[in-house]
Amino acid sequence: MPKVTFIDFSGTAHEVQASEGSSLMETALDHGVPGIDGDCGGEAACGTCHLFVEAPWSEKLPGIEPSEETMLNIIDDRATTSRLSCQLRVSAELEGLVVRLPESQH
Repeated sequence: MPKVTFIDFSGTAHEVQASEGSSLMETALDHGVPGIDGDCGGEAACGTCHLFVEAPWSEKLPGIEPSEETMLNIIDDRATTSRLSCQLRVSAELEGLVVRLPESQH
């Protein structure tokens, strides 16, 4: 089970063990990470699971699909490393992944 660290807007790190194949959104919800709501249930339709992927991890993730791009385009605090956690699947290659949560979700 890969370790993933979610850092909330206040700077508190939430280090969790993630199940391979689950999404980062599901992982955050399963572990009670504050700031990830996943209101649409993982359909890339709400943006309540927005996060920033720390370098160099952003380069190791799959590309952004059109539905994710559409939703990211309407998020006010989008950055070059913004992703929707519902669209990112956990794999062994993501061991040690670090992500940050935006101010808008605290």
